[in-house]
Amino acid sequence: MFFTDVIALSAPSEPVVVDLTAECSSFLRRVGAVEGLLNVFCPHATAGIAVIETGAGSDDDLLAAIGELLPADDRWRHRHGSRGHGRDHVVPGFVAPHATLPVVAGAVALGTWQSIVFVDTNVDNLERSVRLSFQG
Repeated sequence: MFFTDVIALSAPSEPVVVDLTAECSSFLRRVGAVEGLLNVFCPHATAGIAVIETGAGSDDDLLAAIGELLPADDRWRHRHGSRGHGRDHVVPGFVAPHATLPVVAGAVALGTWQSIVFVDTNVDNLERSVRLSFQG
């Protein structure tokens, strides 16, 4: 069986890490998932999906690390949009635009402190989406 759905997101005008774990769990319940794979895909050239701890500062640390590794300045050849926007097009090379996770007994088999998150540093696009797909 295969099911897919799209989550619409409204990103603020600052870099964000958005926890999608509850939405992923809700999707799996809706489609009656039992055993299989959940794919979480971001169809944007400037954002990604990560599996990290949230709520204890790791989400802010991730954004800080991206800011240090990939500064939003004028070094980038890709120059349209806000200052440093070229950096946003490099982010998916570090935070992949997808994650595939095991589903066991109807739930995503995450570790104790893991969450599924959408990572977006692009302040020029406020409307985003994430595609959830279950294969079981």
